[in-house]
Amino acid sequence: MSKSREKLKLILQSKSIIFGNFTLASGKQSSYYIDARLTTLDPEGVNLISKIFLSRIATQDGITAIGGPSIGADPIIGATISRSYEEGMPLCGFIVRKKEKEHGTENMIEGGLGQKDRVVIVEDVITTGGSTLRAIDLVKSAGAQVCGVLCVIDRGEETEKTFLQKGYSFFSIFKVSEIL
Repeated sequence: MSKSREKLKLILQSKSIIFGNFTLASGKQSSYYIDARLTTLDPEGVNLISKIFLSRIATQDGITAIGGPSIGADPIIGATISRSYEEGMPLCGFIVRKKEKEHGTENMIEGGLGQKDRVVIVEDVITTGGSTLRAIDLVKSAGAQVCGVLCVIDRGEETEKTFLQKGYSFFSIFKVSEIL
């Protein structure tokens, strides 16, 4: 395990795992909750995530933008686009709203997404992939090409298979079993 990944694992374990009875966004019940925002809003945690994600993005040809569903992806996007600029491979960032904005431009997607962009979608935690697939559909309808999905924690059992079957590469820093 790389040093960055090992450090990130310790931060996630100490800050983001809560035990109890929870209902997940998917509607499933769980005896634990992963509040990854406590790690993605931690300066060291988000720095490590952006480092790992950017190294993964660098292995894919022609990625021009990174985005994902708001609110889980927001800090990851900001940190990764900042790091991408510093490392000489600048990426644009965008966020996908959960619901249509009712004022101003009424955009569902905010930020730097162009019709010819090749993008990766990022998430903090994925269980069933529902919100990620919704974001993918919106990004594709805006004319961009979705090339892959990156997440910090894959909580699902069939997540990778779900995305691969739809033609998207999939990468998670951790499977949930690795951090519990």
